[in-house]
This record gives sequence, C-alpha cells and structure tokens, in this order.
Amino acid sequence: MNKRLTAPGITRWRHYHRGIWPLVWPILLSNLSVPLLGAVDTAILGHLPQARFLGAVAVGSSIITMVFWSLGFLRMGTTSLVSRAVGAENQDEALALWLRSAVLALCLATMLIALGQWLVPFAIELMAPASDIAPLATSYSHIRLLSAPATLLNYTLIGWFIGQQDTRRPLLILVFTNGVNIVLDMVFIWGLGLNSDGAAWASVSAEYAALLLGLWLLARKLYQLPSGRRSLTDQLTRLRHFADYLPLLTVNRHLFVRTACLLGVFTFFTAQGARAGTHVVAANAILLQLLMLTSHALDGFAHAAEALCGKATGQRNWAEFRRVCGATTSMALATALGISLIFALGEPLWLDAFTAIAPVLAEASRQFGWLIALPLLTIWAYQLDGIFLGAGLTRAMQYTMLGCMLGVFFPLWFITQGLGNTGLWLAFSTFNGARSLAMGWVFWRYLQRKLG
Repeated sequence: MNKRLTAPGITRWRHYHRGIWPLVWPILLSNLSVPLLGAVDTAILGHLPQARFLGAVAVGSSIITMVFWSLGFLRMGTTSLVSRAVGAENQDEALALWLRSAVLALCLATMLIALGQWLVPFAIELMAPASDIAPLATSYSHIRLLSAPATLLNYTLIGWFIGQQDTRRPLLILVFTNGVNIVLDMVFIWGLGLNSDGAAWASVSAEYAALLLGLWLLARKLYQLPSGRRSLTDQLTRLRHFADYLPLLTVNRHLFVRTACLLGVFTFFTAQGARAGTHVVAANAILLQLLMLTSHALDGFAHAAEALCGKATGQRNWAEFRRVCGATTSMALATALGISLIFALGEPLWLDAFTAIAPVLAEASRQFGWLIALPLLTIWAYQLDGIFLGAGLTRAMQYTMLGCMLGVFFPLWFITQGLGNTGLWLAFSTFNGARSLAMGWVFWRYLQRKLG
C-alpha cells in the first residue's frame, strides 16, 4: 500500500528535478567563467615590469563593477516580467518587455557616460590610491564606461533569455565575452603594449562583441516563434507610449533600492575591515571571495526559480508554483549543505591556497566558522530572491532588505563593536539570517493567500 501511495510522489519529484537541472547547469558554468577571467587578467598584468598597472586595474575595475552591479536590476526585472508573460502565453508582451528594457538600458548608459567625467574622479578620490596609480585608474575607468551601452543591453538580453527558460544562450554569451576578453587582453596588453588601458579596451571590445552575438541569438529565437517577426515590427511602433513602461519602472525601482542596500552592506563591511588593519582586511577579502564562489554556485537554482515560478504565476497555477518552489529549494539546500561540508573539512587547504602570511591566516581561521555557516543562512534568501522575482514580489524584496539593513545589520554592528572583526562577521551573518526569516514569513503569507 505504501509503495502505491508514494510512487506518484517519487515520480513527480524526479520529474521536477530533471526539469530543473537543464536550467541550472548553464548558469553554474557561466559563473565559473567569471573568476577565470579575473585570474587571467591578474596573471597577464602581474607579469608586467611595474606593479602600478595591476594596481590601476584593481582600483578601476572595483569602481566599474560597483556601478554596473548597482544596475543589475535590469537583468532581474526583465526576467521577472518576461517569465510571467511566457506563463500567460503572451510572447508579444514578452518581446515588448525586452524592447522597453533595452530603451531603459540605453538611457541609463547615456547618463553614465555623460556623468563619467565627474563620477570617475569622485570615486578615485574616495578610494585614495597611490599617486602613481590614480591617473592610470582614472584612464582605465573612463575607457570602461564606454562599454555601458553594451553591458546594460547584455543584462536585458540575458534576463529575457532566462525568462524564456533558456539558460544555454546566456551561457554562450558569457563564455564568449570572457573568451574574447582574455584573447584581447593578450593582444592589447602584451602585443600593443597598452598596459592597464589595454585591459580596459579589451573589456569594452568584448562587451560589444557579446552584444552582437546576443542580438543574433535573439533574432534566431524570434524567428522560431510563430509571430516573432510581425510582433517585432508592431512593438517598435509602441515604444513611445510612456504608460507601457510603468510596470517595468516600478519593478526596477524596487530592485534598485534592494541592490543599493546590499551594495551598501558589503561596502560598509569592507570599509570596517580596512579600518581594523591590513591583516584583517586581507583575511576578510579571502573569506568574502570564498563566499562569492558560494553565491555563484547557488545562483543557478535561484535563476531556475525565477523562470519557473514566473511561468507558474503567469499561468495562475499555484499548485505548480508551490511544487516548483519546493523542488528548486531542495536542490539548492542540498548544494549549500555540500558547500558547508567542503569548507568545514578543507579549511587549511582553502586558506593556504590564498595566502602564506601567518597573521592573515590566523585571522581568517578565527572567522572561518562564519563562512561554514553562511551557505546555510543565505541559501533561503538567495532562493527566495528568485521565487519573489518570479512571483513579482519586488516590493517585498525592497522592504525586507531595507528592514534587515537598518534594523539588524547596523544596530548589531554598533552593539558588537567591542568584539572587533568577530562582531562585524556576527552582524553580517545575522543580517543574512534575518533576510531569510523575513522573506520566509512573507512567502508563507503569500502561499496562504494563493492556496487558501
């Protein structure tokens, strides 16, 4: 009897997990290519006779990364809206959403380039690099800003493909970008002797090459849709209707506030570590790098949740929505448990791979317990981010992030300042746990309303 009762459940479980994995693995591979690019950049610049070029790229790329990361809502907002349009079987609206996102991306890119002459010097002054690095970092940053149109348009293309439950095309775009970047690094830095400026021009060229590839992949996708070419012509004539942009602007406003808060927490965390001394900031940098690897590994499940939950929301199929949430989250949780176990068993190996400086190793080892716990604390927030994007709960994402930053992270950091770096990690870990709890409560209330 038990076998007959449980067999359908096991069959459904296998069905969902088999359907999710094809969405997850391309994102995992895409994310693995990102640290590879950074390692190659560092190796090429590190073999130049003067260290100032590597320092200039480190300073300049941190500024540009922060600017572009703060605009990552273009990818998330596009996925959120497109996945629901796909669920509602409205491909015309899905295409219209990408076109509106592209217009918004071009407007923001134009603003960035126009403001760059003031933004870059201000950011360089805040970072206060050495006098021989500052002019090189300024030049690098100005060049990199020229890639803004391509970078932001690529965000919208990747978001559109993920919303269509197609993660292989984003994989192709990202791997192509990084591959072109690596080849051009060698050409511009070593071949043409452009040093740090060469690294900037390589990145700019790679982004525009990726944009051409992305547009070609989009055209092929539209050609496969029954009304793709006709819909494109129709939607282009409607781009001047401002009212059509309001849902996109609302979603992106919520996501921008959420991203700005998260960026603020990471920036404050890094700044406090720097104030504590060279060894502390170096130890924290190692642990944060490992934490970023964790987020790269778990992102694939969140992206799958975005696409699948968005489709179920568009279909108004709440039973399917709940099943998708359970399947993606169980896979993500198993991965998080595995990562925590790997960290726990391999602590000396991980730390020795990053540094041989004894005081840095000692501080990193003191705080390593937080790194072991964080995958299990953050997995819920990561996964609920994906679920909320699919369901369109971007307002809740904004307010839970604001509440946890202002009500948990900063107060707890203030109270635990006497604990030094341990207090900082306690505040950061509690902030992530609070996000998971707050979003979990919102999610439970949402399911109660939808499922009765």
